[in-house]
Amino acid sequence: MMSIPAVALITVFVFIPLVSGIRISLTDWNGFSQSWSYVGFKNYLNLFTDSRIVHAIKNTFYVGLGDTMLQNIFGLAYALLLNHSFRGRSVIRAIIYLPVMVSSLIMGYIWFFIVQYDNGALNDIIMLFGHDPVDWLGSGTRAVNFIMVITSMQFVGQAMVIYLAGLQGIPKEMYEAPMIDGAGTMQTFFRITLPMLRASILTNVILKLIGGLQMYDLVVALTNGGPGFSSHTISTMINYLYFDAQNAGYSAALGVFLFIIIMVSTITVNKIIGRDDK
Repeated sequence: MMSIPAVALITVFVFIPLVSGIRISLTDWNGFSQSWSYVGFKNYLNLFTDSRIVHAIKNTFYVGLGDTMLQNIFGLAYALLLNHSFRGRSVIRAIIYLPVMVSSLIMGYIWFFIVQYDNGALNDIIMLFGHDPVDWLGSGTRAVNFIMVITSMQFVGQAMVIYLAGLQGIPKEMYEAPMIDGAGTMQTFFRITLPMLRASILTNVILKLIGGLQMYDLVVALTNGGPGFSSHTISTMINYLYFDAQNAGYSAALGVFLFIIIMVSTITVNKIIGRDDK
């Protein structure tokens, strides 16, 4: 009986929308018309021959994996540093975590005004030194790199907090024997600290990977998928296909494909990092 509310919520907000999305993905519905017809798996087959979709998939994996790697590396580094007692530690923790509380869309617009070509703060500084302004977002590759770095900087505080919790949960007695045996700092880190942080690593990798694969807000604020379709991710392509191209069936197929990617990635990471985890 206690599980009925949870089951009801999952059914209403997860299961029913998923089934509805799968049904729509098998049609040629434009999202507005009252008439439509079933086209089978045609939309799914087109995903792998459409150059726009293929490029969006590549961008999604690039941002998702790069974002996950950067946030975990710097998050762990910050946590190791701030796990020691020193003056101003709490202030530094707050500063690092503060960007997490800002909406990704707002963060994207803040950075847009910094890196935009005309009257951008970064170009204004460059021009003060006599150099020509740079079109920072004029290249799709450069724009995607900006998106990956900015989102990593924004949410690294979240990874730091999770790692801090993991570090503070390691008993100090675990370090006594290696210290007596003369183990170095690196040996202690790789033989004790890192294995004991497996749960924190698993949590961070899954959270950051899901967040990176779902990247939407920052792309819309910075480039809206441009120039052309060069910086689109799967999420922004879903939005484009539904509202701009008026192809709801194709958009739904891409959405189901993204769901499968996230599910497979999460299960894979859980099996790799979480194996033998108690």
